[in-house]
Amino acid sequence: MGFISSFRENLGAWINKIFKKKRAKIGLYGPPNAGKTTLANRILQDWSGGGSFGTVSPIPHETRRAMRKEGVMINANGSSIELDIVDTPGMATKIDFKEFMAFGLSETEAKKRAKEATEGVIEAIKWLDDLDGVLLVMDSTEDPYTQVNVTVIGNMEARKLPLLIVANKMDLPNASPAKIKAAFPQHAMVQISALEGSKMDDLYQAIATQFG
Repeated sequence: MGFISSFRENLGAWINKIFKKKRAKIGLYGPPNAGKTTLANRILQDWSGGGSFGTVSPIPHETRRAMRKEGVMINANGSSIELDIVDTPGMATKIDFKEFMAFGLSETEAKKRAKEATEGVIEAIKWLDDLDGVLLVMDSTEDPYTQVNVTVIGNMEARKLPLLIVANKMDLPNASPAKIKAAFPQHAMVQISALEGSKMDDLYQAIATQFG
C-alpha cells in the first residue's frame, strides 16, 4: 500500500512538472519616452484582446506609477509563457521641474509632476526585487550609451536578472539599433516598432526563449 501511494505521488509530481505552465514576472524598464507603455499596450492588444496599461504622451514621465497586468499568455513558435507584466516609470538620474514647464505645464503642475516622477523612479527600483526578468526598452534614434542605460544595465547585472534589450522605434528614419547592439554586445537584443507592431513576433520568440 505504501508503494502504491508513493508511486501515485511521484506520478502526480511528474505530470505536474511536465504540464506546468511557464510563468514569469517581467518589468519594462528604460528612459522616459523610450516607448515602454506603447509596448505594454501593444502586448495586451496582441494577446489579451485589447485593453491598455496607460496613456502615452510626448511629455516625459507620463507614467509615474508602476502598473501591473497578470496572466498575459504569449505563444511563440510552439513555446508558451504566461507573463505578469509590470510597466514602470521612466528611469532618470535627474528630474528637473523646468523640463515639464517647457511642455506648457505651470510651475505648480511641473513641480508636482517632478515629485511624482521621482517617487516613480524609486518605486521602479524597488520592483526589481520582485521580478524574474527585465525588458530594457531603448529609443533606437537616441545615443544608447547614456548614464541612465549604463546604470540600469549595471543594476540588472548586479542582481543577475535575465535581461533582453528592446531597440524600439525602428520605424523612424534615423533609427540605429546597431548602435545599441554595439554599446551593449553582452546582452540579447531585438529591434521593433511598438507603435507600428513591426517585428513583434521576433520579440515574443525572444521573450519565450529568454524567460521561459
